[in-house]
Amino acid sequence: MNITGYSKSPVKKARIASGRADLSDSPEMKGMVSEIVYRDDQPWMAQCLLLPLLHQLGQQSRWLLWLTPNQRLSRSWLQASGLPLTKVMQATPSNSWTTVDAMLRALRTGNYSVVIGWLSYEVSDEEHELLLEAAEAGNAMCFILRAAPGADNGTRPRSGLKIHSGLYH
Repeated sequence: MNITGYSKSPVKKARIASGRADLSDSPEMKGMVSEIVYRDDQPWMAQCLLLPLLHQLGQQSRWLLWLTPNQRLSRSWLQASGLPLTKVMQATPSNSWTTVDAMLRALRTGNYSVVIGWLSYEVSDEEHELLLEAAEAGNAMCFILRAAPGADNGTRPRSGLKIHSGLYH
């Protein structure tokens, strides 16, 4: 499994403290965009791969933003996962805004360590480039979550990270 970010600049080493990578307020992190294609029948992948990263990002002073147009995060799942509820925000883009528009605005602010958006389609190359520029400007991580259309969709995520998940309701 390839777990690489989609970034124009080389990634520098994260600081190591107590055997764990320290991503908090790291000046080396420039922003990244990654796509996570999930399947409802294999939720353990997200818990193995996505949650440790979210735990680290939750240690920053910035927020974790979830943009969920059609799903609602389960509060009990958030509590059970150990994510800091005081730093987790969930928003639903209004009818006049698309999820990508909301992601772009949120990433540019620099108020969020990570912006996670659920999409029902694969983003275009132009949208991906705009998201990458916004993530770099806000020094944030951006995850695009979308459902796999079937058991074998024949396409690969642009960034190489594929996580099967049941994180939403």
